[in-house]
Amino acid sequence: MKFLDILLVAAFLFLVGSMLGWVLEVFFRRFFSAKKWINPGFLTGPYIPLYGFGLALMFAISLIPIHTGHAWLDALLLILIMGVMMTVIEYIAGLIFIKGMKIKLWDYSNRWGNVQGIICPLFSFLWLLVAAAFYFIMNEPVLKAVTWFVSHEQFSFFVGVILGVFLVDLGHSLNLAAKIRKFAAEKQIVVHFEQLKESVKEHVETFEQKHASFCFPFQSARKFAEELESYAEKAAAERKARKKK
Repeated sequence: MKFLDILLVAAFLFLVGSMLGWVLEVFFRRFFSAKKWINPGFLTGPYIPLYGFGLALMFAISLIPIHTGHAWLDALLLILIMGVMMTVIEYIAGLIFIKGMKIKLWDYSNRWGNVQGIICPLFSFLWLLVAAAFYFIMNEPVLKAVTWFVSHEQFSFFVGVILGVFLVDLGHSLNLAAKIRKFAAEKQIVVHFEQLKESVKEHVETFEQKHASFCFPFQSARKFAEELESYAEKAAAERKARKKK
């Protein structure tokens, strides 16, 4: 496979994984965690890059030739490698946001055995289940999709368009993150991204007489700086309340 083909396949898998991961997170939050419809992740559109990198990486790992002489052991080793690498990606992504942007996209601080609230044994086990599902269920369909994609080069145009939309979204979100980072540095805090979304949503639905936007959770009549100040005040009040208990 040519280098350009490899890049196109990587972009294809990244976008497919990012969008499928977004759908998975929407339903997970609706029925298991938040119990409500939430636009998950850092971006405005239906992308969660963590899953995009994960799908591309798991596909690459599935191509590694492992021959122990036992098919079950080959499968087990590949699944373990995939699961461990997904945990590594999750840790790196969480660390980049917390240390570099002062933003906490998820928080496992209340989970047993967590490391800096970024990873924990429970979700590492869930990544192993995802890896197993990929190996036994998704591996062959993904391989067929990649084979079809490589043999239909004209489809790369659509991948380029979607990737362009993603990059525009990424630029917008990074601009937003820069404002959050500046505010967090001044207040010497780490902003919990989901809590910030909820704070904006509560204000919009309480004072602006309309439902908060699912696709644009920070869309408000107030300036974003005011929304950040309101979030910081609520977060401080909640911390004080927890200390009194």
